[in-house]
Amino acid sequence: MATDKQNADATLKAATPTPEPAPAPAPSTAPAAPAKSPAPPSKAPAPPKPEIKIDPALLREFSTDQIEDFKEAFLLFAKTSAGEISFGQCGDVMRALGQNPTNAQVLEVLGMPKAEDMDSKMMNFETFLSMFHKVSQTVEKGTYEDFVEGLRVFDKQGDGTVMGAELRHVLATLGERLTIGEVEQLMVGQEDMNGYINCEDFIKHIMTNQ
Repeated sequence: MATDKQNADATLKAATPTPEPAPAPAPSTAPAAPAKSPAPPSKAPAPPKPEIKIDPALLREFSTDQIEDFKEAFLLFAKTSAGEISFGQCGDVMRALGQNPTNAQVLEVLGMPKAEDMDSKMMNFETFLSMFHKVSQTVEKGTYEDFVEGLRVFDKQGDGTVMGAELRHVLATLGERLTIGEVEQLMVGQEDMNGYINCEDFIKHIMTNQ
């Protein structure tokens, strides 16, 4: 038989409520840290400008500043990372640099390439500069001859002179027209007391001031 003490313990246990389990902690409401955006891709370093070796003979024909200007203009037309232009661009670059070669002159300095080579064949600046020099020399000689032929038309007396008034009119109205101010600047000191101009002296004057 259970004793009185055992009965009392059993009664106390029955009367004591069983403790409920502690509630689980509430989830944190703090915002999650934003994900780091990927770093922008690093820019590839610019390719170095192609090294250009100039023929020493051309250094006697053009100044360092001129060659640098020519090179900058040339590279604006470059089609390759090596700084080359196509044969077909050669004439355009020469004209951009102040020359005015005919297509025949350009083809001649290029070595008379085939039509299909004009876009496929390339040249570097050193090669171009050599061709540019040849064309500049050819154009200057052609320009002198053109002046002689042009003035001969107005040499009515056949003595190598032309009337200053007639020459003024021609320069201001025909071909690459000059302004009145440009014409007068060219004519300063060229007329003799009778208003005539010596053709050879005038041509040399123009060629010197080009």
